[in-house]
Amino acid sequence: MSIKLLKLEDQAKGAFDGMKILENKPIGFPQDGGIQQSYSNLFYWANAWSDNGGLIGEHPHQLFEILSFVMEGEIQHYDSKFNRWLSLKKGDAQIIRSGNGITHAEKIMEGGRMFQIWFDPNIQKSITKEATYNDYCSAEMKYFEEDGVKIKNYIGNGGPVEMDAEGVEINEYIISKGNHQLKLNANKIHSFYLLKGTVEIAGENVKENDFFIIEDEKQINLEMITNAVLFTVAVPQQLSYKTYLELANG
Repeated sequence: MSIKLLKLEDQAKGAFDGMKILENKPIGFPQDGGIQQSYSNLFYWANAWSDNGGLIGEHPHQLFEILSFVMEGEIQHYDSKFNRWLSLKKGDAQIIRSGNGITHAEKIMEGGRMFQIWFDPNIQKSITKEATYNDYCSAEMKYFEEDGVKIKNYIGNGGPVEMDAEGVEINEYIISKGNHQLKLNANKIHSFYLLKGTVEIAGENVKENDFFIIEDEKQINLEMITNAVLFTVAVPQQLSYKTYLELANG
C-alpha cells in the first residue's frame, strides 16, 4: 500500500487577526514551509479555527476554485459581487469560482472551525471567466450508507456542489469502532483528514488532525480504535491539463 502520513506536527501553521484565527495546513503554499505541497488539482488545504472569533479582512482571489466547509459553529462571508455578509453554519459548504477576479472577507465566529481547500480548475480557462459563487446548506448534501459506513457526499457520486476542476470527489465518513474496508478508485489520489477519533492503518496510529494520502489502491482496511469522522478528497492521478505550478515552472 502506498500511504503517506502527515502528523499534525508535520503540517504547516498559520494565523490571522493577531492570532485570533489559527490554522494547520496539511497542504500549504510553497512559502508556508510544510512538508506536503500540492498534487494533481488539489492546491491548498487549511484547517482554521477561532476560540473567540476573528476576521480575515478583504483580499483578492483569482484563477482558483476555493471551497469552504464549516466543520463547527459558524462562519460569515463577504464578497465584492454581492456586497453583503452571509452566514454559513456547521455542515454547510461554499464554492468561489474566482475566475478573472473577486475580493472577499471571512469571519470565523466564536468556536467556529472550517476547512478551506483550493483546486486548480485549468487556469488557462478560468482566467477568462467571470467570478461566481454558491452556498450549499447541509441538508442539500447527499447522504447514504455503504458497508456500514455513513457517508455525506459533497461532490461526485451525485453530490450537489458544482465545480470546474475535473474528477474531484469530496465525502465525509462517519465510521463506528471496529474493522472497516473502504472502496477506492485506483486511478485517483485519496486524501484523508481525521476530524475525530483514532484509527490504525497499515500499522500506523492516526490521531485527530492527522492527514494521510493513499494512491494505487482499490480499497483500504481501517481499524477504528474509536468511533471516527474522516473528511476525504479524491483527485485524478492524471489531469487533462497543465496545473498552475506546471505552467509557472515552465
